[in-house]
Amino acid sequence: MITLDRLRGTLRRRAFRRWAPVALIAVLAAGCGSAGAASTAATPGMASATSGGSGSMSGMSGMDMSATPAATSSAAASAEASAAGDVKPVPTQVLGTAVWQGMKITADAMTPVPFDIYNGTSMQLVNPPKNVSFHLMVLLNDAQTNVVIPYASVWGTITEGSKTPFDESLWPMISRYMGPHYGNDVALPGAGTYQLTLLISPPVSARHVEYQDVWLKPHKVTFTFRWNPAS
Repeated sequence: MITLDRLRGTLRRRAFRRWAPVALIAVLAAGCGSAGAASTAATPGMASATSGGSGSMSGMSGMDMSATPAATSSAAASAEASAAGDVKPVPTQVLGTAVWQGMKITADAMTPVPFDIYNGTSMQLVNPPKNVSFHLMVLLNDAQTNVVIPYASVWGTITEGSKTPFDESLWPMISRYMGPHYGNDVALPGAGTYQLTLLISPPVSARHVEYQDVWLKPHKVTFTFRWNPAS
């Protein structure tokens, strides 16, 4: 006599023998599809990404994987020079760095290019003078986070012995390649050893509490640098 349990078992075995080949074909097809996708991603010239965790690609949706890294300061100078046309490139030179109450102060010499001054209503184009030596760029950053510190003012003075070839305010500037900074064009009489003094005035702005006790008075830093005009 065939019991109900034996009948159920017989039906299960028959169903397994019927559908197992189909399931195996489906698994093999899925494996081939994955291998094809991996091969495509590894093709030279195409974007690819790897990760040690599962499901990592879901976080990549909407991202432009073809984006290029931000330009370095040297590449930035070349890009600015190319955009300006016939401008003589100046090798980027760090004139000096200092830290004041957690503010990193960096002075660079870079290629001088035309820039615009906008006063809120009108635009004035400033072209580098014919005897220009370099564009003086001063960066103010949080020394721990490297976040840019705006809303300050910077005055630069360059001396050589008793001579003062440069004594001017630096413009607060923005640049696609170099970010927010303070800058102006400098004309030096020639090769030599110079002293650059920067007077950094306190940022005039509202502050979060982490900055309530710093940068409250003007501060001077002085750098000594050697200048050799590009041949």
